Amino acid sequence: REQNTHTAEDRRTEDQTMNCPYQYKYPFNLHLALANIPMMFRRVAILAVWLSICFVDGLSPSRDATTGGSNALAVYSTRRSCQSRFLGGMPAMEAGHKRRWSELGASLRMDLEEGLYSYERQLLRQVPGGIGASAAAFRYNCAENEISLTTAEAEARHGMPWKRSISSYTPPSVPHFSGTSVSPLLFMPFWTEQIEFLKNRLTNLRPVKVDEDISYKENSAGDARIVNHCYSSDEYHKIRLTYYDAGDKCQVFNSLWYPHPRYGNLPVLGIDLLAFSRRPANDSNGDVSGKYLSVIDFQPIHKETDDIVRFSNALLGSIRADYESLQGTMSDRFYDHSRHFSPSMVYGRCESEAFVATELAPAFKRSMEAHLNLLKTVPPDDSESSLRQSLEGQAAYDSYSSVRDPAKALFSKMFGEEWADKYVFDFLFELSDEESVRKEEAIMKSQRRRDH
Repeated sequence: REQNTHTAEDRRTEDQTMNCPYQYKYPFNLHLALANIPMMFRRVAILAVWLSICFVDGLSPSRDATTGGSNALAVYSTRRSCQSRFLGGMPAMEAGHKRRWSELGASLRMDLEEGLYSYERQLLRQVPGGIGASAAAFRYNCAENEISLTTAEAEARHGMPWKRSISSYTPPSVPHFSGTSVSPLLFMPFWTEQIEFLKNRLTNLRPVKVDEDISYKENSAGDARIVNHCYSSDEYHKIRLTYYDAGDKCQVFNSLWYPHPRYGNLPVLGIDLLAFSRRPANDSNGDVSGKYLSVIDFQPIHKETDDIVRFSNALLGSIRADYESLQGTMSDRFYDHSRHFSPSMVYGRCESEAFVATELAPAFKRSMEAHLNLLKTVPPDDSESSLRQSLEGQAAYDSYSSVRDPAKALFSKMFGEEWADKYVFDFLFELSDEESVRKEEAIMKSQRRRDH
């Protein structure tokens, strides 16, 4: 209205100011410019709220976790579409967030992803039932967290498979698998055998990002090292592998396979092979002796025993029955074998290395095959209740293992306590949450007091 009521004198004044600097034009309309300032602030505020919704509300599950996890899981969708941010009970809003992310641009998201993931994990550790109650911990399955390497390139990182030990070492006397040569490291053939199995038998296998400080580490003395890889497939959402080399003092191969939650209460496949104090045996056979501990198990994620658990126990039991040296019983020194361990565990304690080639290697191959075949007998169930039950069971397993696993003490001594904490809680058992860990620690202390 004001512009339409300009007088001729006003228009002449405007004509005279056309060649003036911008800030001197239309001095009589300055109040209009000032009137636009609130609108600018409103736009900035709207943008800030929108970004906070995308970055904070879309990533932090603390609001749902405090409700006891009743709405912990809204969606568990495909990895390639990166639909692994779970807002309990809010699937419609989640879809809206993804559309807004797309409009904002993938580059901005990629720049901020790493920092937000670290912050998210801190939040999850502080809320009741945090990681255990929320599927947000599975974000490593997103495309952003799958490293841009082929499986072959990822396999070769840090010089794997190693051809020599970092410390003084006695080579094995015989090959462990038929058709292979003698390996310079005791359990390295198990690493390569498993990698080949994953590549040949799993669908859409891809490497998963591991923090660089975790993926490889040497101790300050230079006589011990550890390497960690992680993979994902359509059948297993996480398969981690660890090799620890300290020469004859210690050789360790460890692996854990987490079935995709759509396969319900399927047990995880746990593999733990250890050798301590290796030395040439005092005989003419050229054998090597030491202390050897072998564990292969289909580990249940819930206390309840259902048909699939009974079938898995029978399946693993048939393997155990064929190898005399692998029919031992685990002690209760570190673990409560009634929780998250099966009665059919393949378990061996030996002092001669000969059993590695004759019994452990074939049992290892058969166990991988049996677990995958077991998974294929289970019809996938993508319902919210089934997914939630599976995820909560795997999180309970991680919380239990993060407290009980004796590896933390070993790695604290070798690489420092700070690194060992990060290794245990952010790689080995990253679904563990603070509250569940405290409860597990209390249970373990109570059991020790009772035993003494």
